[in-house]
Amino acid sequence: MARITYNDIPNGMFEHLRTIEDFILNSSLSKQLIEIIRLRTSQKNGCAYCVDMHHKELKHMGETDLRLSSLCVWEETPYFNENERAVLHFTDALTKLDRRPISDHIYNELLSFFTKEEICYITLAISQSNTWNRLMKTFEFTPGNYKANE
Repeated sequence: MARITYNDIPNGMFEHLRTIEDFILNSSLSKQLIEIIRLRTSQKNGCAYCVDMHHKELKHMGETDLRLSSLCVWEETPYFNENERAVLHFTDALTKLDRRPISDHIYNELLSFFTKEEICYITLAISQSNTWNRLMKTFEFTPGNYKANE
């Protein structure tokens, strides 16, 4: 059972977060890449509710079982292209901060594939996913019940 239910959440809180979600989704980034970011962030944070949600969303988008099951070990697989690998590297670094700035290597890797504007959106998508993960870890919404939009 959830610690905090939808009825306990202050009016407007989720709506404001969803406004940011819409802002990200209306960027030039593909929805699939955004969902990969969300799933990887959720894996790194151990957020079962969000892992369930984003796995189902990616599956609904046609993502393969091989890539979905391998995302947790992406660095060891050949299943992700170079721009996805750059984003995943950045996602891992930004999700688990180590008190140092993001390295030039990681940032420059992104510049090889994305504009500075797109890097801003990627950064916001990672940050937003981390926010949702922290909320769900606190609220303890039950994983498994999410249904992907059909």
